[in-house]
Amino acid sequence: MKINQIYKGDCVEVMSNFPKESIDLIFSDPPYNLSGKGIKCKGSTTGGDWSMVNEDWDKMTDRDYFVFTKNWIKESKRVLKSNGSIYISCSYHNIGEVITALKEFEFKINNIITWYKTNAMPNVTRRAFTHSTEFVVWAVKGKGWKFNYENMKEINPEKKKDGTDKQMRDMWGIWELPLVQGKERLKEKESNKSLHPTQKPEELLRRIIIASSDEGDLVLDPFLGSGTTAFVAKKLKRNWIGIEKETKYVKASQERLML
Repeated sequence: MKINQIYKGDCVEVMSNFPKESIDLIFSDPPYNLSGKGIKCKGSTTGGDWSMVNEDWDKMTDRDYFVFTKNWIKESKRVLKSNGSIYISCSYHNIGEVITALKEFEFKINNIITWYKTNAMPNVTRRAFTHSTEFVVWAVKGKGWKFNYENMKEINPEKKKDGTDKQMRDMWGIWELPLVQGKERLKEKESNKSLHPTQKPEELLRRIIIASSDEGDLVLDPFLGSGTTAFVAKKLKRNWIGIEKETKYVKASQERLML
């Protein structure tokens, strides 16, 4: 197992070659299995044109998706240290499968963080409430997990009247962050369209990595995508490993990380 490297391939197959209990922290942004609906909205004044995710890697039957989820979570538990944490990004589409698999493999679920997307896709169909949130499930393998409470209080922009740090529920349970846009958004060179449809904000990863790891720890992302986890881990002086199947995302991540 080489650290600070991107492995191209299926995450279960790649992780099967890693030593048992070798990873301090896992962040995973797996496929949500919601592709194929083809909803589009052109001309948004806040973030440009909108479109639903429609990628081959995000299309499975419900049964196949549940098996897929169980397989990668099972292997994640094997490589995670006994006091390690796993954070899994999800939406209402797949949170049921994620929680069921975590419970089957005897993870302890500590929190479900709600990410409120301040510039979420508009309500195009007008047939349901606007979908403006995603979730991050935080689970731990065993006892003695890391949680850098004081560091998280420092991140909280809200302070006590005397200027000292304080805990606030909006910081801990509801995170208001925009979808990635501007200079942070990776673009395809020819079309100038978003390179990856589900690129996560750097601030989301910064909070997670600071909360549940220390400098020098090893952070794994089994679905590296645009490379945000590795990019932020590197900034925060953590070691990292990324796994990604799609060649264009591997190349983009390598460029982003200057590998």
